[in-house]
Amino acid sequence: MPRSTSLLLAVALSASAFAQTTPIKIIADLSEAPRKLYHAEVDIPVKPGPVTLITPEWIPGNHRPTGPVEDITGVVFTANGEPLKWRRDNVNLYEFHVTIPKGVATLHAHLDCIVTNRVSQKLAVLEWEKLLLYPANTPVKDIPIQPSVIVPTGWGIGTALTPEGTGNPPVTTGVDESAHGPTPGATITHYAATTVEQLEDSPVITGQYFHEFPLAPEVSPKHYIDVVADAPEDSQLRPALLAELSNLVRETGAAYDSRHYHVYHFLLTLSDVAGGEGLEHGQSSDNGVGEKGFSDEMHQLAESDLLSHEFTHSWNGKYRRPGRLYQPDFATMQQGDLLWVYEGMTQYLGNVLAARSGLKSQEQYHDMLAMSAASLDSKPGREWRSTEDTAIAASILRGGNPAWSNWKRNQDYYQEGELFWLDADTLIRKQTDNKKSLTDFLHIFLGKGGNTGPLIVPYERPELVADLNQVTPYDWATFIQTHIDNLNPRADLDGIERGGYKLVYTDKPSKAQTTMASSSRRDGLNLWYSLGLRIAADGTLVDVRWNGPADKAQLAPGQKIIAINGNIFSTDALKAAIDEAKGKTDPIHLILQSDTFVSTADINYHDGQRYPKLVRVDGTPDYLDDITKPLTTPEKAPEEKKKDDM
Repeated sequence: MPRSTSLLLAVALSASAFAQTTPIKIIADLSEAPRKLYHAEVDIPVKPGPVTLITPEWIPGNHRPTGPVEDITGVVFTANGEPLKWRRDNVNLYEFHVTIPKGVATLHAHLDCIVTNRVSQKLAVLEWEKLLLYPANTPVKDIPIQPSVIVPTGWGIGTALTPEGTGNPPVTTGVDESAHGPTPGATITHYAATTVEQLEDSPVITGQYFHEFPLAPEVSPKHYIDVVADAPEDSQLRPALLAELSNLVRETGAAYDSRHYHVYHFLLTLSDVAGGEGLEHGQSSDNGVGEKGFSDEMHQLAESDLLSHEFTHSWNGKYRRPGRLYQPDFATMQQGDLLWVYEGMTQYLGNVLAARSGLKSQEQYHDMLAMSAASLDSKPGREWRSTEDTAIAASILRGGNPAWSNWKRNQDYYQEGELFWLDADTLIRKQTDNKKSLTDFLHIFLGKGGNTGPLIVPYERPELVADLNQVTPYDWATFIQTHIDNLNPRADLDGIERGGYKLVYTDKPSKAQTTMASSSRRDGLNLWYSLGLRIAADGTLVDVRWNGPADKAQLAPGQKIIAINGNIFSTDALKAAIDEAKGKTDPIHLILQSDTFVSTADINYHDGQRYPKLVRVDGTPDYLDDITKPLTTPEKAPEEKKKDDM
């Protein structure tokens, strides 16, 4: 028969084996998280005949196929207590085929997952793709599922899932070991039924040192930040940070004129072992930083836009989502050509909201914008690859090797999008004599439908153009094509310049750059705008700027500097050599190790150290500071050292 007919029949046969009205029941057992193991017991309503089950591949927000199927193990299917044979699909390795005997209404599946990140001895994070199993070839929004979560006794739980019963925190009970295996010293919490689509969008954090803090209590719906940490003192967030996050909640209401969730939970892990995450969800966000990431203002600066960025995604990315990035299941490839909106506009708004909320100062916003703009303006790969192509190719650009990444380009749709939407914001302000701004567009684009629960409303480029024209008439289609589709050898600095500033280079790092370098544990050296090098603390070259001074001297990523002008390598020695060469003719002499070989190189560079900074242009409108002024009245935070003094 024709392939299309065969496919339709296969879908029909698979769907016919399921009873769609009865929810799947899944028990996620995290009691052995300290041993790097999660377990699941899954009861799936079925009808006799062949069925196909699947586990997620394309995870929303990851922009590439990251479903951990290779870590899912110990898979056993049973019906009425008897084991059933199963077979993995030959082509789609995420699929499992099982034949259901007559008289069977429920298929039981046990599976384990080996978890090597976002877990420590004291805490764990569950993104549900690690344990989910559900009918294939069915829209995930149409599959009901009811979750329960088992955690070690005494561990708190943070999630946007709705607990069954009453009480805050949720009621937990001891685990019936006969029903769920050897889980001594564990408790179980049951949650209300939802859909597979929403469950995947509702992560869980749990830990021994858990705290939940309410934010902006006068705002509806309710907002919380749930914190787990490896040390008890780290989970006690600073009062100033809580005040700034309450400001963030208020600012989003003013900026987006809508809310698309029933409750919102910032989920935050503070751990040097299990940190390192920023993943958006509709009613929560999974945020992981180092143990001291928010311990004081100095450490906070590098993370200052994390929570505002992921929170903004609840509107831009989860509620409003590019049409082809949204797929009806987690098996179909997501198409990323509009990620310059999904991520780029969120990058812009996340940084703006961080400044409006007090998570960083206006001066720090300027310094960090200068760093981002300079990096893009010194990225030679833009000579051959457009911003749109970085979005289309997102799934093959994520997680790449940093070597020569400036020639390849990475996920530049983030920072390129930030400059694009700053350009659009300042252009609207100029066109309307500062009476309108991008906020007016956001009220239209993100606020469509008013306040809703968690919902996905897809869009395409024509809607963006129409909504921008509703704010102020302009050739927005050409504006987008020029900056996004076309090749642009230089970064879009129009928004910075129209905003009343210009990008310059000085011989000393900005305050923000110095602060972030001093709070980082990676004591490398960024000489991108002088020698064209990024260097690790031990002298290893992380990246070399294409066609820069070091590239012309034939240096390559992976080489290690042993000596500079006859002196053993140190970061101070290299900076001193750059200073000594300024205005002179002698090159900087290097001795390098590459693999097992030693070589020499001379870099002809004589312009001294160079670091990016924004400076005010007198006599021009100060739109940049207008953009970062609060739209609401900020909550007074407890006195702390002023950010601008850092």
